[in-house]
Amino acid sequence: MRIIAAKTEKEVGLKAAELIAAQVTTKPDSVLGLATGSSPLTTYAQLAAWYESGDLDFSLVTSVNLDEYVGLPGTHEQSYRYFMNTNLFSKINIDPARTNVPSGTAKDLQAECRRYDQLIEDLGGIDLQLLGIGPNGHIGFNEPDDRFHKGTHIVTLTERTRQANARFFSSIDEVPTHAITMGIKPIMNAKQVVLIAIGKGKAQALCDMIQGPITPACPASILQLHRHCTVVADEEALSLLKRCSGAA
Repeated sequence: MRIIAAKTEKEVGLKAAELIAAQVTTKPDSVLGLATGSSPLTTYAQLAAWYESGDLDFSLVTSVNLDEYVGLPGTHEQSYRYFMNTNLFSKINIDPARTNVPSGTAKDLQAECRRYDQLIEDLGGIDLQLLGIGPNGHIGFNEPDDRFHKGTHIVTLTERTRQANARFFSSIDEVPTHAITMGIKPIMNAKQVVLIAIGKGKAQALCDMIQGPITPACPASILQLHRHCTVVADEEALSLLKRCSGAA
């Protein structure tokens, strides 16, 4: 696991964007696994800026997002489809038909899970998967559990996760209780993983992920076994690590 230390949130975004840009430049028809939340915002802003300056072309890229809230349509301002459209897709030349987010309003959610797994398989898997990490070690919405869930599945969000996301809603009562999320298998099968961590609130989770045991109690710890995982984090997020031997 490679660790890239950055001083600021903006620098984290720049360094993560550089890795994604290199992937798209090397393979214009890349399949990008994308994340939502506050962590990737500076990364998406940098990618959009490079597109605007003519340095990046997303016309052949396909995207698959990690997750979506159950019960929120894509037009809802707090849905992850809306987030992606607002913060990235509308600012680059990616084909909307090539952008994929699991549906949280499907009539048959289990069928939607199967469809999404098949979609990723039909695409040949993910070339680069961008991840954030939750304060409890979740990746996507793979919450702490007694086992790793391989495929796309419906998850009950922990109270800690709902509290962390309540800042995006008028009240915690509006935060959905369930989500549909990509499982561990397609994440681990991605050719490259880039995980972003920013701030003291992610320090313990990052420490557990990198230096703790591999356990579903910290879902991100499975990334210790990934063949090409890069962590891009600021000094506060890295503050609890005993050593950063791979730091750049």
